[in-house]
Amino acid sequence: MTTEPRLGVGLAVAVVGPRPETVVDRPSRLSEVLDPSWLDDVACAGEMVSVNRLRAALDAYEVGVVARLADLRPDFWQETDTPGGPVEGWSPVRSFVGVSEFFVDEVAAVLGISRTRAHTVANTALVLVGQLPATWHALADGHIDLARARALVHVLGWQQPEVSADVVAAVEAEALGWAIAGEGPYRLQDRTAALLLERDAEAADRARKRAEREADVQVHGRRDGLADLTVTLQPDIAAACRDTADRYARMWKADGDDRPIGLLRTLVLADLVLRPWDTSRPSVTAHITIHAPLPALVPPQPGADPGPPTGTSAPSDGPAGEDGAGPSQLGTVGGLPVTSAHLRELMARWSDAGLDGLTAPDDGSLDVAVTDPHTGRLRAVVTGPELRRVAARACPQHPGADTPSCGCPLLDAPPATTAYRPTAAQRQFIAARDRGCRHPGCSRPALWTDADHVLAHQHGGPTDCANLCTLCRRHHRLKTHAPGWRFAMTADGVLSVTTPSGVTRTTRPPGMGHGLDHLVRLLDPAAEPPPQIEHGEATNRGDAAPSPPHDDPPPF
Repeated sequence: MTTEPRLGVGLAVAVVGPRPETVVDRPSRLSEVLDPSWLDDVACAGEMVSVNRLRAALDAYEVGVVARLADLRPDFWQETDTPGGPVEGWSPVRSFVGVSEFFVDEVAAVLGISRTRAHTVANTALVLVGQLPATWHALADGHIDLARARALVHVLGWQQPEVSADVVAAVEAEALGWAIAGEGPYRLQDRTAALLLERDAEAADRARKRAEREADVQVHGRRDGLADLTVTLQPDIAAACRDTADRYARMWKADGDDRPIGLLRTLVLADLVLRPWDTSRPSVTAHITIHAPLPALVPPQPGADPGPPTGTSAPSDGPAGEDGAGPSQLGTVGGLPVTSAHLRELMARWSDAGLDGLTAPDDGSLDVAVTDPHTGRLRAVVTGPELRRVAARACPQHPGADTPSCGCPLLDAPPATTAYRPTAAQRQFIAARDRGCRHPGCSRPALWTDADHVLAHQHGGPTDCANLCTLCRRHHRLKTHAPGWRFAMTADGVLSVTTPSGVTRTTRPPGMGHGLDHLVRLLDPAAEPPPQIEHGEATNRGDAAPSPPHDDPPPF
């Protein structure tokens, strides 16, 4: 019996709805081209499986792209003792042999993610392509997802040459079978680690020693205003520290303290670390910066009683006042020096807010950062006593009491200097403006940063606040030494960083931009909040901020 071939006809049906009245100028969304509302439950499940496979294929493709970029970024250091070059143990994050130490920074900038996250992306790519190709191919074929691939990377990555390639391949093959069968990522990681230990009894000891070398103390911010302090220790030491904090906390409880036991443990631990009773060490205190929005004033009209300065921000198109100060001087704030009238109005609002008694903490310092209320641009930085003195004294050019609204400058950004090193006033100004490392994605606080020339001093860059920004030591070294990176900054501190691959990321000083708070102020100037304490940093008081212990010293 023979069977004749038959022809099949496939029919594609597209559901076309009425043409929308308004045409949106954007690409069509996939959910509009493939409308999910027409799917039943079986079709939904099938689409979810298909999407998961497509996502795995895209993840595998990204792995290959990242690994290729690493090939294009070889380590450019020829000598480790080059000024500004890498120092053994400098970075708390393990670098990749033969790859530029700044490769991870480029991945972070291109993808717009943190450096920690970028290190995970880079590590996954280099391990899968270079050491676990079977896992990479299973990911590309949609048999496993990225979470399971990373579980194998975490256990089997960088085991060579201590573990032979044959042992790694055998463990990978068996563990990959579990992953394809649906074993969850956490259970898969534990089973793979146990299997590796069966094949190589010393694997766990090597992992422990590697973890010891990478141990650190880290602070992680939280959305509720608190922070988590994470310390990596040996299990017995960690347990002893926790037990000590618990014992002292329960003593406080026994003495009648009714606060929660968990809170008491944290306070005990802080006391044990900071040791406030120990006077033999340098005092650690707070440096506080207050960011105060500057009032914009309307100049008095000719023949009118000037009266006290007002806090309105609407510019005036009227003629100049009796003292000759025109509307261009008093009607706007941006780009102009801070005047006597501005400071008196600022002090009046300060008094209304109940901040008259605000002073620096013991052995600490307090700065007032005067900012433009419309743009958030920093105008000047002074200490609290200096602000009161400047606001109280009369204008040197117009000492009469009948000219309270003159437009003569009293405060402004510190002037440029011909020296290479920034002045103390310049360092104070850019620290208040930038508040931390300005490299995209970096959260290093200003206390641990360098004042860096955006346009290098040896190439004609002036030592001026418009050409200075704060960079942590790592990104200072990246800007100075890494090939292909480009930095540019506008006069008001907007920094653009371009990677060697041509991706540009822009960062603004934290107070600048068009956020909701600035939009509210533009729409309703009366809604400006009183000056608030913006941030505080612990510091050993001195002329220069100390460098982190793992940083390499200048020159760069």
